[in-house]
Amino acid sequence: MKNVVLFAFRGDSMCFIHVLLYGIELSESGINIRVVLEGESTKLIPELYNENSPLYNLAQKAIKLNLFEGVCKACSTMMGTIEEAKKRNLNILSDMSGHAGMARFINNGFEVITF
Repeated sequence: MKNVVLFAFRGDSMCFIHVLLYGIELSESGINIRVVLEGESTKLIPELYNENSPLYNLAQKAIKLNLFEGVCKACSTMMGTIEEAKKRNLNILSDMSGHAGMARFINNGFEVITF
């Protein structure tokens, strides 16, 4: 099985919709997908759970497929969304100086794609 991790850095909804679309498509085609929210994308955490958000339906599908690996501790703290991430039981990632590292993915055979 192929392993791919999608690192989302950008904080705009249009970009993140594509992260979700690609993640769902690849997962449904049999690829092991993980999604990491890093950088400004961590500000979108509340949108994943807001029924009025354009991200909501895709995010809920991604959640059901268990695609989210977690969110960057340092960036979600800076963006003011770490408490929302904890409330939603998202993994808080800090293995690279407080940020979500890529090395463990690469060492485990994942291809890294960044957005």
